[in-house]
Amino acid sequence: MAQNQFDPRDLETLDRDLDRLSAIEVASNYVSRPIVGPSLAIVFIAIAGLASATMFGFSNGGFLIVLAAIFGAYMALNIGANDVANNMGPAVGAKAITMAGAIAIAVVFESAGALIAGGDVVSTIAKGIIDQSALSNTQSFIWAMLAALLASALWVNLATWIGAPVSTTHSVVGGVMGAGIAAAGLASVNWPTMSAIAASWVISPVLGGVIAASFLALIKSRIIYQEDKIQAARKWVPILLGIMAGAFATYLALKGIKKLLKIDLSTALGIGVAAGILVTILMFPVIKKQSEGLENRNKSLKVLFRIPLLVSAALLSFAHGANDVANAVGPLAAIVQASQSGMVEGTAAIPLWVMIIGALGISFGLFLFGPKLIHMVGNQITKLNPMRAYCVALSAAITVIVASWLGLPVSSTHIAVGGVFGVGFFREWDADRRRQRLQIELSKSDLPGREEKKRRKLVRRSHFMTIIAAWVITVPSAALISAAIYLVFSNL
Repeated sequence: MAQNQFDPRDLETLDRDLDRLSAIEVASNYVSRPIVGPSLAIVFIAIAGLASATMFGFSNGGFLIVLAAIFGAYMALNIGANDVANNMGPAVGAKAITMAGAIAIAVVFESAGALIAGGDVVSTIAKGIIDQSALSNTQSFIWAMLAALLASALWVNLATWIGAPVSTTHSVVGGVMGAGIAAAGLASVNWPTMSAIAASWVISPVLGGVIAASFLALIKSRIIYQEDKIQAARKWVPILLGIMAGAFATYLALKGIKKLLKIDLSTALGIGVAAGILVTILMFPVIKKQSEGLENRNKSLKVLFRIPLLVSAALLSFAHGANDVANAVGPLAAIVQASQSGMVEGTAAIPLWVMIIGALGISFGLFLFGPKLIHMVGNQITKLNPMRAYCVALSAAITVIVASWLGLPVSSTHIAVGGVFGVGFFREWDADRRRQRLQIELSKSDLPGREEKKRRKLVRRSHFMTIIAAWVITVPSAALISAAIYLVFSNL
């Protein structure tokens, strides 16, 4: 009987053993976490390669198609990891949605945009970057497209790793330019087009920042700084939501449904005006009811902007999927067409299986690697709330419309991040202006000193410089990597 008696020390021993097992489990999870994402990414890339090998084999140009499918899948993953953060970052930073919710919304709408409204025809020479006659040899063209695809993917991967949101479009352009120069010399480059793209490095973020700052100034002057904030919100929020509805209706008509329906700028603007007026009228009673019982303070105003912010993020993701999927699958589609026809065509039709690789790759890339850049855009540049994030989202749509009207090539990444910077710098300027007004009431000894003002900067300068530097070197870096890869490919 003595052997079967309960001994409290047995429980203590068991607890210690369980604690050791728990510690081992936590440590294992911590060690394996960095491996899970890359492992799943490799599996997706392998599946894309195997699927293309099943369809085309490895003979009669099939090997090159398989290689292109692998590179295209890799590029799509990187687009999802880097580019999509621009749409979801402000909403997450404003705490209008959780990281998991943002990823779920983006995955659904990015995929829908790519599969439903993704362009069914793309330019094989990336919008005229390289003179087509310079790469008339089919074999040289295919190797150049392979080099461009791999180089742009590697550069975006590096940018994501260092935490810099860059333009995937500019990465592809740089990749095509570098491969073209390596294949046919400097004369093959369309330098006027490259000059326009270089100009967009400045135009996109500045225009996005100015528009975002302008709307934030409007919100502050007409709502936040009013004595009765709730009454002011009832008047202005429906108008602001109408402007957003009009901007996004025009934006989607121009950029989001190109495959389904061709619409010119004037027609798109007419659609936008009609949508804006309708939404404004409908929102007056909705906002009035939603604002009942709210306290007269800034925190209450955030409630009125949360849902519009989520809608805007979803619409931006849809339009992004419709447009930027071509960055991943455009060169792949061109390689497939050139391999099968033996000719270099001016445009290339995108087969459904190619579009699926692009859509799934963007979604997987966002799910596996997106949180890092979402956190960067949403939290680390400047502090966002629903009103500031609303200004960023609205500026993205309006800037694309203005750029389309002016015929300027712009980057959605530069616009969105420029909008975040614009909001942050406007807050700094507005805070300094309000502090200067206090000089009349406060003595100099009561005012914050120079070091204190420096500490109160609302935009992190280190992130600002990192991102600007990454933008400037994207095209030349992708071009150099692409040229090196092309030279390796051509000598194999």
